This record gives sequence, C-alpha cells and structure tokens, in this order.
Amino acid sequence: MSVPENAGQSAVDPAYDRAMGPEETSWTRWVQNPEPQHISFPAHGGAVVTCLLISHGRIVSASDDHSIKVFSLSTGQQLLELKGHEGGVWALAASGDTLVSGSTDQTARIWDLKTGKCTHIFGGHESTVRCLTIVKPEWVDVEDGDGVIRKEKWPKRSLIVTGSRDHSLRVWTLPRPKEPEYWSYKPDEQNQESASEACDADQNPYHRLRLKGHEDAVRALAAGGRTLVSGSFDKTVRIWDIIGGGEPKWVLKGHSQKVYTVVLDLVRNQAYSGSMDNTIRVWDLRTGECRHTLTEHTSLVGLLRLSPSHLVSAAADSTLRIWNPDTGELQHTLAAHTGAITCFQHDEFKVLSGSDGNLKMWNIRDGTVVRDLLTGAADIWHVVFEGRYCVAATNSKQNTTVMDVWDFGVGSVNPLEDTQSEDEDDEEEDQGTYKIKAYVSGDSHGTNISRRVYVL
Repeated sequence: MSVPENAGQSAVDPAYDRAMGPEETSWTRWVQNPEPQHISFPAHGGAVVTCLLISHGRIVSASDDHSIKVFSLSTGQQLLELKGHEGGVWALAASGDTLVSGSTDQTARIWDLKTGKCTHIFGGHESTVRCLTIVKPEWVDVEDGDGVIRKEKWPKRSLIVTGSRDHSLRVWTLPRPKEPEYWSYKPDEQNQESASEACDADQNPYHRLRLKGHEDAVRALAAGGRTLVSGSFDKTVRIWDIIGGGEPKWVLKGHSQKVYTVVLDLVRNQAYSGSMDNTIRVWDLRTGECRHTLTEHTSLVGLLRLSPSHLVSAAADSTLRIWNPDTGELQHTLAAHTGAITCFQHDEFKVLSGSDGNLKMWNIRDGTVVRDLLTGAADIWHVVFEGRYCVAATNSKQNTTVMDVWDFGVGSVNPLEDTQSEDEDDEEEDQGTYKIKAYVSGDSHGTNISRRVYVL
C-alpha cells in the first residue's frame, strides 16, 4: 500500500489544513507574523561555524575550533558540547539521536545526542573528511537484465558515506544504538596513534567499501537508495552503486573547472552539479548524458538545493536562481544581495539566503523579497529552518559567533503547532516514508525531499 504524503503530521484545525496544507500554513505564518519571537546567544567564541542543522528540537553546530555544540531550539540553552576531534569539523549528519561528524583530523565520529558520548571513531581516510551523508532504506525502482523494473528496498540498513580530500569515498554501516562500539584509536591512552595515523578501515567491522577513481578532492556528495553522486575538484561528477561494488557507473565529464556541489534527484532520474566554471549541469542517471547546461550565473556556483518543484542555485555573483528541474528553464533571478551567497535553504514557498551580513526571505513563486530577517552582521555562515523555526549562525561586527533563532509560531495569526522534526521517522528503518537528504559539502541545510513510497 502507499503511505499518504501527510502521514504523521498534526492538524489543529483540519479544515484549515485541508484548504492550505501544512507547508502553506507555515508560509502564511512566516509572511503574516510581523514580530516572531527572536532570541540570540553566543556560540563557539569567535570561530567559524562550518555546519548547522536542526534535529529533534535541537540545534547542532560545528566549528573550525574542533568542537560540536548542541542547543535547545526553543530556549537557546546549551545542552551538550561534543569534544574529541583533533581538527576542525566540516561535515555533520543526524539520524534520530545519532550524530555523525567528519573532520580535518581525517576521521568520522559517531555521537549519542542524548548523552554526548562519542561511541565510534572511524579512521581510514588520509585527509580531511569534507562531506558526508546518512543513507536510509527506501523503496526504489530497480531494472533487471531483461528491462523489468521492480520495487526493491535499498540499502537494507542505514549507511554512512564519507568523502575526503584524499580523493576517495568510503561507505560504512551506520551503527545502531547498543551495537558494539568501535574506536580506530584511543586518544586518551599513551603511546597511541593519532587520528591522522588511524587508517585501519579494513579491520573495522562497520566499513563496507572504498570508492576510488577521483583524481582530486571530493568536495560534495548526495545519496539515496543504491545511488551515490560525488563531485570533485578533478572537474568530474561520478555516479556509483553503493551496494554493487567499487567502480563508478558513470564518469560525467563536461565541467571545465572544479565541481563544488551536487544534488541527486531519483524522482526524475537526474543529478545536478554546480562548478567554478559558472555553470550548472543536469545529468541523466540512465545514460550518463548531460541533459541541460544552465549558463546564466556569472561566477562560481557553490550551492544547489532541490525541492519537489524547484531547483535553486546560489553563486558568488550575488544572485540566487530558481529553475524548473524538468526543463532546465530559468524561472526567477533573486538579485538583492551585494556579495557572494554564503548559505540558503528553500521549500515550495520560500527561500532564505545569507550574504553581505544580511539574511533575506524571498517568495519562491514570484522571486520577490518578503522581508529582511537580519541586517548588519559581519558574516552569515549558515541558515536552516524547520516548521515554525529558523536558525542562523553569524559573526557579529565584534567578531563574536552568534546563533539567532526565530519562532514564527509565537504571536502568529495562526499559531498551529508544527514542531515535528523532519527526521522523526529516523528511529525505525522500516517505517514507510523516508527522506532523501542531499548534504552538500558536509552541511545539512540541503533540501529534504519527501516522496511517496511503498510498504509491504
């Protein structure tokens, strides 16, 4: 049977939700609430925030100061500080109460977000772990040798994929709670190897594959089902079967400069890549051919995100652009910033973008500015939103790292409770509806695409 697309969502006013839908009620609140509750608090001293995500009522931020901090989404109170990495943390992904981090110390670590304990250290990469994602089981179309397409569930259990500046990717089994801990080295014991020397992946029971072929740093990856897309500074995009073996299915050539961002679109059997050559390419996953080359940006395309109806790109030319992912048609150009776009997130109604010390909200349907959420910061590093909440990590002009949180459910015209976390189904791998998480360059303000799937 199929799972309804709104399964698990609460509705205080069923008639209102039937008329507008959960996302649209949230959009109405974001537009009509003139004074959302706003709190601001310091984080990470004056260090750069490299990653930011929202998970189960928690804000999780990582920094080049080697630390990861966990805050309450509603109060801003610091709940945990996760220490252990020996270098800056440049990649994060969460599933339920499990957090995975990647660092310049060449390791991935797994943490229990309830206790703050590091339960696993995975060594094996020989340079910075620059990007990672968690791949959850979902029903996908699989074509056999006779051309027959059938539904299969892949992967059979959740996986971690890591990409590194050592030119390789690695695939790991995501440990379940209470499974045996594994540390590639013991940093608290004397005469032990450092993290940079802990290359023991072959002895790690959670290690599954090493994917080789890129000739330069792996800068971005995205995965869903059995399919992995990686983008590299070697100017190529590669498509992998993360179950079937270590050789790429396709090596996609066409970019003339480094690839900085990739997105996977299993619904359309496409992948998207953004490059320093100022272009976006749309690739056919079945044939490996380039379907479209989008050329309207005039500088590095560093960020791409996908929602069901919109592909959004952000570039160093100070603009964001909204595209039709089916045709490659440019729908709107968002041009009110004056500097390179450093971060953004979008859904079917709005885009939030950070640049030049300002955080703006746009109407995705007509490309107009709705409001300025923040002005006058020194830097806007990251922005994420979920339901009624928006979080931004910024640097003040006093060189202090700050978290700003807006609650659009307080003082709103229609104060519906939509605080359900985007990953509440993370606890059980066999639930019916899964979300493809496309983390670009290790950050998690990528788009989460909910799709209708099949359950037995």
